[in-house]
Amino acid sequence: MSIEDWKSQIKRGTLEFCILLMIKQKPSYGYEIISTLEKYPIIAAKENTIYPLLRRLLKEEYISSSWQESIEGLPPRKYYSITNKGQEYLSMMFVEWNHLLNVVNELKGE
Repeated sequence: MSIEDWKSQIKRGTLEFCILLMIKQKPSYGYEIISTLEKYPIIAAKENTIYPLLRRLLKEEYISSSWQESIEGLPPRKYYSITNKGQEYLSMMFVEWNHLLNVVNELKGE
């Protein structure tokens, strides 16, 4: 396995967590999510990854969506917001994430 393969596996495992963290901070539309993720190359992802993930999160009722008119005559945008069920899921993810970090730090000798 190459380092790129390993990074890809890390991304797959954390992308959902990161998207929920972003949506929790403020409702966001798909392109905005993609643009924000591009600032962090280790978790950057393209439309063909993000939109199916958003559809799955909608189906599982972790997020909801609503159309909002945009400024300057642009087409309406579909904004995603976290639901109560999504908040609970995110809280559970935080617990597991912190467990993982603690184990990694312990193995590193910290």
